[in-house]
Amino acid sequence: MRNIISKRHCCTIYLFFSLIIFFPTIVISADTITPTQKLKNGQTLVSEGGVFELGFFTPGNSGKWYVGIWYRNIPDKAYVWVANRDAPLSNSSGTLSISNKSIALFDQVETIVWSSNQTEAVNPVARLLDSGNFVLRENNGREILWQSFDYPTDTLLPGMKLGWDLKTGFDRNLTSWRSTNDPSSGDYSFKIDYHGFPEIFLWKKLEKRYRSGPWNGLRFSGVPEMKPLPNLNFEFVIDQDEIYYSFDITDKNLKSRLMVDSSGLLQRFTWVEERKTWNPYWYAPKDQCDNYLECGPFGICDANASPVCKCMRGFQPKNPQAWSLRLGSDGCIRKTELQCMKDKFLHLKNVKLPETTTAFLDKNITLKDCAALCSRNCTCTAYANANISHGGSGCVIWTSDLLDMRQYAEGGQDLYVRLAASDIGDGGNAISLIIGFTVGGAVLVLGVVAFFLWKRKTLLTQKGKAQQKGPSERSQDLLLNEVVISSRRDNSGEKTDEVELPLFDFDTIATATDNFSDDNKLGQGGFGSVYMGTLVEGQEIAVKRLSRNSGQGIEEFKNEVKLIARLQHRNLVRLLGCCIDLDEKLLIYEYMEHRSLDSILFNKAKSNLLNWQRRFNIICGIARGLLYLHQDSRFRIIHRDLKASNILLDKDLNPKISDFGMARIFGGDQTEANTKRVVGTYGYMSPEYAMDGLFSVKSDVFSFGVLLLEIVSGKKNRGFYHSNSELNLLGHVWRMWKEGKGLEIVDSAVGDSYLAHEVLRCVQVGLLCVQENAEERPKMSSVLLMLGSETAQIPQPKTPGFCLGRNPPETDSSSSKHDESCTVNQVTVTMLDAR
Repeated sequence: MRNIISKRHCCTIYLFFSLIIFFPTIVISADTITPTQKLKNGQTLVSEGGVFELGFFTPGNSGKWYVGIWYRNIPDKAYVWVANRDAPLSNSSGTLSISNKSIALFDQVETIVWSSNQTEAVNPVARLLDSGNFVLRENNGREILWQSFDYPTDTLLPGMKLGWDLKTGFDRNLTSWRSTNDPSSGDYSFKIDYHGFPEIFLWKKLEKRYRSGPWNGLRFSGVPEMKPLPNLNFEFVIDQDEIYYSFDITDKNLKSRLMVDSSGLLQRFTWVEERKTWNPYWYAPKDQCDNYLECGPFGICDANASPVCKCMRGFQPKNPQAWSLRLGSDGCIRKTELQCMKDKFLHLKNVKLPETTTAFLDKNITLKDCAALCSRNCTCTAYANANISHGGSGCVIWTSDLLDMRQYAEGGQDLYVRLAASDIGDGGNAISLIIGFTVGGAVLVLGVVAFFLWKRKTLLTQKGKAQQKGPSERSQDLLLNEVVISSRRDNSGEKTDEVELPLFDFDTIATATDNFSDDNKLGQGGFGSVYMGTLVEGQEIAVKRLSRNSGQGIEEFKNEVKLIARLQHRNLVRLLGCCIDLDEKLLIYEYMEHRSLDSILFNKAKSNLLNWQRRFNIICGIARGLLYLHQDSRFRIIHRDLKASNILLDKDLNPKISDFGMARIFGGDQTEANTKRVVGTYGYMSPEYAMDGLFSVKSDVFSFGVLLLEIVSGKKNRGFYHSNSELNLLGHVWRMWKEGKGLEIVDSAVGDSYLAHEVLRCVQVGLLCVQENAEERPKMSSVLLMLGSETAQIPQPKTPGFCLGRNPPETDSSSSKHDESCTVNQVTVTMLDAR
């Protein structure tokens, strides 16, 4: 018996030592790796407070493996750092350990695929901190020898530095993922240019897309909405050793991150614990004026004006023809040559400072000294305060063209631009002013009297002529007055600016379109036809020619001009001008090379052009454009006719929302409206709008949901009937979703290129948007968050408000109007289809 126990004891000892020798990584500490430990797939490090987790992951069904860091207690992992983003493992058999005094990642054959820099440590350990920083340091030591915070991927966390170590030339910047499921280095980067007066740029490869403006002591000059929050502080440091931007959170329960996504959008998120979701409370670029150099050298962009580009006093458009078409990238030129010591300075307020990377910076002189310095230097084109806090200090001087300026209603800062004295005026002495005012007053009085006499005579003459005119000519004069000349009031009763829209001569457009030949015809809708044209200058245009027989054409024309002329967003089509000539009413747009979405999506011969990544980008682009209309534009606008044929695609297949003839402006706190005249397109209308005439942002959300599901499936909601059932597309998708077959609705033209979880996320969001109850549909801000973030918690959708078709499928005959019955969740309603 004793002999048996001895043998068992020996076996136990042998097994124990075998495990130590061959399996030394079974147990590791919670947040630390030592040189004797290895981290394998399935094992993770968790920071001491349980905030962050580090381990192996594979995005989607890519089959590629990475080591990354994510928030631990948040559903749907939000990855904040990836070690081997450009060197993925081909399978899950990698290990992470400390080797040669550095952190290293090995593949299955023990080849190093990624490593940190080697240190001089005697006994290094790697630890994951509650800040999300993965650090390498001496065991029991405090000095950090290497840290992940120095090698950010697409996310900036509190305490991280974005910028330069000038002593070593080391640059910390953000670079987007290539796609939502590919963490390799993408096309977009967000980095500080430390030359001149440093500022941060968003780049697409080697092309500047957006800039923050320089730090003015309170905020970035180009981010007027940037204000410190009670628990969130911003910092920008410029000294001889380093230049960097960072932010800090004093409340440890608050989670916030800044990231650049794969589509080139900068976003700041905060975690809302009550709703278990990330809230995107800031993003850029957010409008047309955020696009780098939108209005060219010496041009100023104003998102609240129409057109957005303008020249300062003393300047004029360099290319008047392009300027009239709202193409301002050529900028402005001086009217009068400068004369150095005789020049004066134009004071501009509330502007984003021009690009400062070539500017001269002196942080120690006053604005008065700065003005004197600029005045003496004949090459100086402008000057401003470097710091506007505490009354202002420091000096920035420009000696070249002023680039990428914009005007703000509030925020921004003062800028002083050099002009020839004759373009500003001397002001004269007091006597000259008194004489001038006296003479001017007398002339003004005489002018007013003369004006009223002339006006009375003109009105009498016009009244007589109007009585002689036919109905068409009288309506023509009224239309010209309402659309182009007169100012108007919005729904809140506030008077708005005049519509500043270029007027084209009819003969010019007729020549451009080869007299509206069928060869140039792009399509036809309920209100007329659309033609391609080329102006004499070579500018390609799309011309919408309203039908003379359309009873709704005039109203649509006026509405579209009044609305879209004031809207500026990269996902909205740009209106270049209009033409009013007798019975002709023409709208001139920028030309979109790939025409409308429906011409590709529902065309079997072309639909394979839209792979999954392009479809996903189109979905997100439409969502951004709709969010701008609902929330970020000057007015809250309800489109009311969002559908595939009203989404245009440019040469890169980027989407732009078009056709604002049915859109409505909401004023003040208005959230919904009622109409007796239900207009729109069958298949896209929400139940409350089709049945009761109620429309709101949520009716647009419903239309977006229909459009999203059409893009995923490649099928039209209207005219789609599955098998022998009466279900339309929404009903079919709902049934497939409930049966766990959501992926079966994907368009076969997509092939196998899609990512399953991304498709399912889109389908789920689409079903949320088409829920029968308008109050349960998400806002577009939430839609964008759910689409773009893998960390957002998405609720389960409820029954959609779908129609059961009664009539056989029809083709999209664009110009017809007819009655059609449908059932909205068992309630029958007859509606007029106004396409």
